[in-house]
Amino acid sequence: MNEIDAIKERHSVRNYKPDRIPADVVEKILAKIDELNQAGNLHLQFIEDAGKTYNKLLNKAMGLGSAPSVIACVGKDAEDLDSRVGYFGEKLVLYAQTLGLNTCWAGTFNRKTIPADIASDERLVISIAIGYGENQGKPHKSKTPEQVMEIQGESGACPEWFRTGVEMALLAPTAINQQKFKIRLNEDESVEFIDEGGVLSQVDIGIIKFHFEIGATYVTDGDGELAKRDS
Repeated sequence: MNEIDAIKERHSVRNYKPDRIPADVVEKILAKIDELNQAGNLHLQFIEDAGKTYNKLLNKAMGLGSAPSVIACVGKDAEDLDSRVGYFGEKLVLYAQTLGLNTCWAGTFNRKTIPADIASDERLVISIAIGYGENQGKPHKSKTPEQVMEIQGESGACPEWFRTGVEMALLAPTAINQQKFKIRLNEDESVEFIDEGGVLSQVDIGIIKFHFEIGATYVTDGDGELAKRDS
């Protein structure tokens, strides 16, 4: 499974089997977390027993009543912490998909009972439920590329790499499926990610940016399939 496959196959899953994640898979998750923590200057934590993290009535009302394990998304408090959590957390989410696991970004959870290690200068941004789902979830309703992309310059031409990046960004999970963002292609071919506000919008921007970066490395081949473009 490549990154594009993981993006297309991964959907938010809210109902989990009680099955524990096998030890060999946990080892892979922990190794990936170590890698991402170093790269993103974060303190992501895999907590094997989610305990009562998702046991409140509000969680159940929103459809997420339990999960065997949880990722606590923690880092030193900083202006860009939320966006880094989104970017590197989504790397972990897609990696989990390749391991046959299911996930759900969960902003509503019991912060008092989540068994996370949080230093005085750190902040717990969001949680990620992780385990084996009762199902594989389903695609969310999405905006069209034209609704979220802006192209600067007189020609208004949209390069294929940019459109593919936008298409992958639209498959990204966002808080309450708000998709409150724009992606702008400047005349010099630099790309801007514009936050239009909303709940956990900077986490969303980080997730969207990672999806875009993956998509922008692919083009459509002669068979109409996405393939890595030449660098």
